[in-house]
Amino acid sequence: MGLSLLLLLAACSGGDGSAPDAQPQMWQGAEVRVESRPSPPREGVNEFLVIVTGKRGPVHDIMVSVRTDTNDSWVQAIQDGEVGVYRRAARVGTGGRSVLQVQIKRNGAEEVLLFPLNVVP
Repeated sequence: MGLSLLLLLAACSGGDGSAPDAQPQMWQGAEVRVESRPSPPREGVNEFLVIVTGKRGPVHDIMVSVRTDTNDSWVQAIQDGEVGVYRRAARVGTGGRSVLQVQIKRNGAEEVLLFPLNVVP
């Protein structure tokens, strides 16, 4: 029974050791991570989760917008409560649309982080 439970938990964990969708970055002392749905991102429309975590926990007093092309308008991400998670769909592809641009605004300050994506055709 114990071994069966252990094998079941390992199978459901999803931890296959693969590379993340994009490498985390730092912004004003907070870690900014990007996850995609599906993972890894595929050509077409994907959902992105931007997760912002500071020293004291989730960062929820910011405005996050995303785009994948500098010619596109910024589109504000939807905040998932006050847990530091922001969601938005964006079109990705190989070449020009393979970098997720994340704009973060707080108290009049603004910064753009670039997350190169490992896009599957």
